[in-house]
Amino acid sequence: MAQPTLTVWKFDSPDGAHQASETLQALGRENVVTIHDAAVVSWQDEAKKPKTKQLTSTTAAGALGGTFWGMLFGLIFFVPLLGAAVGAATGALSGSLTDVGIDDSFINKVRDQVTPGTSALFVMTSDAVIDKVRDAFTDQQPHLIFTNLTHDQEAALRLVFQDE
Repeated sequence: MAQPTLTVWKFDSPDGAHQASETLQALGRENVVTIHDAAVVSWQDEAKKPKTKQLTSTTAAGALGGTFWGMLFGLIFFVPLLGAAVGAATGALSGSLTDVGIDDSFINKVRDQVTPGTSALFVMTSDAVIDKVRDAFTDQQPHLIFTNLTHDQEAALRLVFQDE
């Protein structure tokens, strides 16, 4: 199996990521890419925070689960709203994420770019035929942010965020 990749595709509209998720799922059915798990973040212009939705069933083989997405999205979008009371927990969680290949630079970059009026598709994939994926998204004009995860980092990620 190829090295899994956590990818974030940012779109300049609140519904762009949902449309892209449909494109990505079609590519998965055509075996252009293997989708392990995915989630959409949609942020309406007037909303104080984004809406999130996990696309892959948490019972599906390879799914990371809602705990992973909830923790990641909490760090990216909600932590600044919670205040200093959660500082120690945030530090411990940030350390766990760094251990599995998601660092402060990644979190800050996503936080700075995914803002009201935009959306993002977060997806864990492998075995992608890059040219075909890029061609499929050309009309949707996504902005790409990604972090490659090694097999060991993916295993550690599953362990850290495993649903109970």
